[in-house]
Amino acid sequence: MFPGADRFGPVEGTPPAAAALAGDRLLGYVYLNADVVNSTGYSGKPINILVGLALDGTIVGARLVEHHEPIVLIGIPEEKILQFINGYVGRKAFGETAPARAPDIVSGATVTVMVIGDTILRSAIRVARAKGLDGSAAAAAAPKPVRTIDESKSELQSWETLLGDGSVRRLHLTIGEVNAAFERSGNAEAAARPERGAPDDDFIDLYVALASVPTIGRSLLGDDGYERLKERLKPGQQAIILAANGVYSFKGSGYVRGGIFDRFEVIQGDNSIRFRDRSHRRLGDLAPDDAPLFREIGLFVAPEESGFDPTEPWRVQLLVQRAIGARDKAFITFDLGYLLPDKYVRTEQPAAVVAPAPAPPVAEPGAAPPAAAPGASAAELEEEPLWQRIWRSKTASIAVLVVALGILTAIFFFQDWLVRRPVLYERVRLAFLVFTLVWIGWVAQAQLSVVNILTFASALRTDFRWEYFLMAPLIFVLWFAVAAALLFWGRGAFCGWLCPFGALQELLNRGARLVGIPQLRVPWSVHQRLVAVKYIIFLVLFGISLSALALAEKAAEVEPFKTAITLHFVRSWPFVLYAVVLLAASLFIERFFCRYLCPLGAGLAIPARLRMFDWLRRYRECGNPCQRCANECPVQAIHPEGHINPNECIQCLHCQMLYHHDQKCPVMIQKRLKLEKRLAMTSSSMRTAPPARAGSRATEKAES
Repeated sequence: MFPGADRFGPVEGTPPAAAALAGDRLLGYVYLNADVVNSTGYSGKPINILVGLALDGTIVGARLVEHHEPIVLIGIPEEKILQFINGYVGRKAFGETAPARAPDIVSGATVTVMVIGDTILRSAIRVARAKGLDGSAAAAAAPKPVRTIDESKSELQSWETLLGDGSVRRLHLTIGEVNAAFERSGNAEAAARPERGAPDDDFIDLYVALASVPTIGRSLLGDDGYERLKERLKPGQQAIILAANGVYSFKGSGYVRGGIFDRFEVIQGDNSIRFRDRSHRRLGDLAPDDAPLFREIGLFVAPEESGFDPTEPWRVQLLVQRAIGARDKAFITFDLGYLLPDKYVRTEQPAAVVAPAPAPPVAEPGAAPPAAAPGASAAELEEEPLWQRIWRSKTASIAVLVVALGILTAIFFFQDWLVRRPVLYERVRLAFLVFTLVWIGWVAQAQLSVVNILTFASALRTDFRWEYFLMAPLIFVLWFAVAAALLFWGRGAFCGWLCPFGALQELLNRGARLVGIPQLRVPWSVHQRLVAVKYIIFLVLFGISLSALALAEKAAEVEPFKTAITLHFVRSWPFVLYAVVLLAASLFIERFFCRYLCPLGAGLAIPARLRMFDWLRRYRECGNPCQRCANECPVQAIHPEGHINPNECIQCLHCQMLYHHDQKCPVMIQKRLKLEKRLAMTSSSMRTAPPARAGSRATEKAES
């Protein structure tokens, strides 16, 4: 945990930490992240990580102690999370930054790794400041001159002048240089997928400038643009211009989603600044006549609380990503340093010298740790809640999901109109199932799980807080929609339309029938008993969760969702074999897993008994004598006597299509035949009636 240490002192102080000692010599401190900052994950419980911090502020060890993250348990191997945590070893809590290659984001566990990375770094900064490891005492001993931007200088400069004196800094990367960097990174998969194009072609030609400096801002934005910027900026707030050409965009996918710009950040000392859409304004071009035309230009305003000092060195760190698989990416970073030229800076000596704070003493074995050194307060370290950042980054995905839910709602409300058109109904249902499988399941990774139910029930019994569940926006929106649908249509709205694994089973069964694979019908007496199995599984899982949530989460592997949907079958062979066997069974028995084994379906069926409406229509003849709907129901949810079991119904609307079908439903066939008979009789009587003859009335008069 702490290289070189042979023992630890007691856990004490604020924040609590244990001294790491080699004999009588203090090497650093070890602490639990949850004791220092809020480390609550999606599960509503802390993600506990033990962190070792050396005296120079370097993180020398990080161990995952305990977690209950359902997203990891249903989707991501824990080994990937451990690799992510190990990526922070060697990083500094302040001052000099971390290694060039930051830990890779774990695809599919974004919420969890964001919480982990955020808490490791924030807790390290807080412990370092509390223990005086950030040099705050030494810095106070020698007062520094006060450096500010000289607002009196605002002359206009050409692009070449600004570029020549360092007012504008440039990072130029060719495709060949980026390919070489990935080869040096040691990632063989990334190196095997080089960027397309000639080695000398521009990958990115990036320029950066500090737009809040009068001369630079007026020269690049023009007088009007600079004045509008100054009206927007609060005292002490700074703005940066980024402009680039090339095949790589510095704005990245976060900008497309309307959230965080995830391909670059500004780093100054121990501060790392990321920009969001609300702090960005797109520019069409730059004011100087000799400035190049750029593919993209952005004006970014640093957050007011960021503590960004324009007179001190800072740098833009560009994150270059490369896909190495269906879901995984490799990352490398490139730095573009920036130091404001002295001609824009005004330096003043401080009026008074503040007495230095005493340096932290070296701890003796068993002695209390040194008093906390002056540093940032907890309020200064607090940022925008993590769940709000995640929601903003998922704006586009949330919009797509909300539109899909609106379409599904319309399908249910206007189902009578839809099912009267069998061809249209089949096409609409097929398209929605494909959308559910591909986008909701494989792309958006929004497969619901019984683990979500167990976690929610556990939170109700312990410390319930909405922000725990808000950290997975698509899952939250889906659960909200499912809860509402339970009152209207029961569990079928989810099971029949919104479950990716259910959609996969149904689509496979449709393909099996097309190629002539025989379908097996389970005898009704056997079927009735088998459907109880999923309720038994759910009750067992729920019972286990009351005393051992972690064990229940592991036992929830009875669901193959993690293997088939979240991990795309990229997993160890026993899990893949289990999922494949269930899918193979669905080739012969439609939705085999949904019918007999799914604990999530069982968990939803219980509250679904509270539904307020019964939208499915039946005839008196249904079940006696007609068995057409019962025989064709894809999950055998219709009893032989004709009534529909709402606990098992998936609201596929197939029985409603039959209800209105005048070629399949006996009742509708009789109505059609009667109508055709009446029409035929009417037509026949019209054909046999003698035609009226001209002049007949005159003849009758003459005869009379």
